[in-house]
Amino acid sequence: MRTQKMVPAITLDPSYFKQKTNNTVDHHHQHENIVIEEIKGLIKVYKDGHVERPQIVPCVTAAVADPELGVTSMDIVIDRFTNVSSRFYVPKRHGMNSMKKLPLLVYFHGGGFCVGSAAWSCYHELLAKLAAKAGCVIMSVNYRLAPEHPLPAAYEDGLRALVWLKQQAFCERGGEENNQWWSTQCDFSRIFLLGDSAGANIAHNVSTRLLCSGTILLPLIIKGVILVQPFFGGEARTSSEKYYYMVQPRHSVLNLAASDTYWRLALPAGSNRDHPWCNPLANGSCFGSASVAMMVCISELDILKDRELEFCAAMARAGKNVETVVYRGVGHAFQVLDKSMLAQTRCHEMIAHIKAFVENN
Repeated sequence: MRTQKMVPAITLDPSYFKQKTNNTVDHHHQHENIVIEEIKGLIKVYKDGHVERPQIVPCVTAAVADPELGVTSMDIVIDRFTNVSSRFYVPKRHGMNSMKKLPLLVYFHGGGFCVGSAAWSCYHELLAKLAAKAGCVIMSVNYRLAPEHPLPAAYEDGLRALVWLKQQAFCERGGEENNQWWSTQCDFSRIFLLGDSAGANIAHNVSTRLLCSGTILLPLIIKGVILVQPFFGGEARTSSEKYYYMVQPRHSVLNLAASDTYWRLALPAGSNRDHPWCNPLANGSCFGSASVAMMVCISELDILKDRELEFCAAMARAGKNVETVVYRGVGHAFQVLDKSMLAQTRCHEMIAHIKAFVENN
């Protein structure tokens, strides 16, 4: 019998995410080249390849937590060669259910594949709350960003994260002590892939790659995929893209120009928005196994709404078990970037829907 070799986990220094994500303006770097791509306040790409990302959202360490939630969090490197890491969230458990293992949600953050971090305070707060309310262990993957690492780098990082999880599951009883605090709490036969915006695109593409290729991840079993405002595109414009300015909230984080720029930076050179990684309805793309449940969360005022509804309809026609939820009166990424009372109410609803989906699958 072959012995499963364990990839050692490395616990991160708290300053790691700050160093990695605080990719701000370098005042010592003299740019003679012109800016070739820019999304104001988020990313600026120069002709010489230099990339600036102003830190518009603060990064926080894993130690920062709401004491009332009772969630333990820690950062772990999962691939030393690519420097990809994950932030884990484990809820405190009480009473008779303290011995029952918990489902594991593998989360991918948003940001158009080009910005964002598992250490952004908005994601840290959301996922700590989700772990506590839904009773799940969460692994938030800090994947590589475009344009330095264009697609499929983020998909490859997602696949590597699952292979790493498989190794941890095999080594659960004899694993390293710094892994046991979370791995012993997990039911590795109940894995859910989850992400928002570009992260939802990653969750979808990782799941379809696995399910269409027949890749065996046992003892891991993917029970469901949850796509929150999935970032898809296409050359032909939908109605919600054409007329977004009529309904979209002011200061929305995603408009048509920004969406197009993200895709230019993320897709392989020479590709257009009908590339299957961007447009899952193009070229007869595989949708994966009908046995894996899916939930798609859509914002009513999102420019992506119509494209996401078309995606859900196509999935249903293909025999996929898909649940669609539309959140009224809110726009793209409301759950992390909108602090209004309505957005907070919708965020609580979303957490309740995710909890129910996980419990029912």
